Amino acid sequence: MLMGTAINAATSISFSITTVLTLLLFIPINGQDQFTIIEATIDEIQTAFDQNKLTSTQLVEFYITQIETLNPRLRSVIEVNPDARSQAEKADLARKRNQGRRFLGELHGIPVLLKDTFATKDKLNTSAGSYALVGSVVPRDATVVERLRDAGAVILGKASLTEWYSFRALGKIPNGWCARAGQAKNPYLPSGDPCGSSSGSAISVAANMVTVSLGSETHGSILCPADHNSVVGLKPTVGLTSRAGVIPVLPQHDTIGAISRTVSDAVYLLDVIVGFDSRDYEATSEAAKYIPVGGYKQFLNENGLKGKRLGVVRNLFSNALNGSTVITAFENHLNTLRQSGATIVDDLEMANVDVISNPGKSGELTAMLAGFKIALNEYLQELVSSPVSELAYE
Repeated sequence: MLMGTAINAATSISFSITTVLTLLLFIPINGQDQFTIIEATIDEIQTAFDQNKLTSTQLVEFYITQIETLNPRLRSVIEVNPDARSQAEKADLARKRNQGRRFLGELHGIPVLLKDTFATKDKLNTSAGSYALVGSVVPRDATVVERLRDAGAVILGKASLTEWYSFRALGKIPNGWCARAGQAKNPYLPSGDPCGSSSGSAISVAANMVTVSLGSETHGSILCPADHNSVVGLKPTVGLTSRAGVIPVLPQHDTIGAISRTVSDAVYLLDVIVGFDSRDYEATSEAAKYIPVGGYKQFLNENGLKGKRLGVVRNLFSNALNGSTVITAFENHLNTLRQSGATIVDDLEMANVDVISNPGKSGELTAMLAGFKIALNEYLQELVSSPVSELAYE
């Protein structure tokens, strides 16, 4: 199997991230006005495409340069897809033929990073951040990857994660660490916890190394890294997105979701990946009944909080964070929600919350350990070839 372009996480750089972002901030196109890529949304990128201020090829080159510059510190990308440039060139040609996204869709030509647990039938590895699966050959793309390709998205590469979803040595390795990339770093607070197993997906979006990314969640692996790295994490209901071709943990809990810098970008990505899949029949056939005709983007509304009631459960975290600056920031966010028209129903209580929030007490951890072995062995058996054929617990 051909390998993707591995990123040397050990390389050092002698200039600051701020300097790099300043140098790479603008892309001049044919003497026209410059387009600012940093923090650009999908809408803004697509408008730049339509106005010939930017091409997908230039966007991919920008992100690859960002990765080459920042990844030695952040270690959030394991491999860059050697075919990313050619995919971008094809997207540019299709855009010329079809005259913009009106015919092609929001994700056409948009680079996407995938957590390194999403099967890709290409030159990239699918390894869960571990050397154990390097060189394994998957039978096909994961279903969500197929849908991204069909939408014209550019598969930029594989993002790092907490190796084997933290199951390599449960509770004994730090969040964001994997053998293939090293210790991933929060771009805002390098000494801080990047959190959850989709850490690389969140860090890469936060640091403008890609437009959007895909992560997966069993127990906080989208929501927590999105929170810690200050990006948007969307965790869909189980079955709304297919898990077929994604290295599993516990199918009863596993779900695939978007990580982005804005809510609208997450929704555009969600619209592409949702839907029924015969390879994940039971879960997706039930959830597909609830997908709205016309998708989710029709509900994007800047004034959408008006008239909404939002419940706040404080006793999940307030005691542990007593005296922390997090509480002040949280209160400020609640005030922002109120000012936007929402009604805050504060200090709600949940019965048995101490049991529910503790995987050891609730039985969730036992279920995950048992389910992981069964589900992972099923995944390994489907591989065309692999250095590892079975997981055995001692």
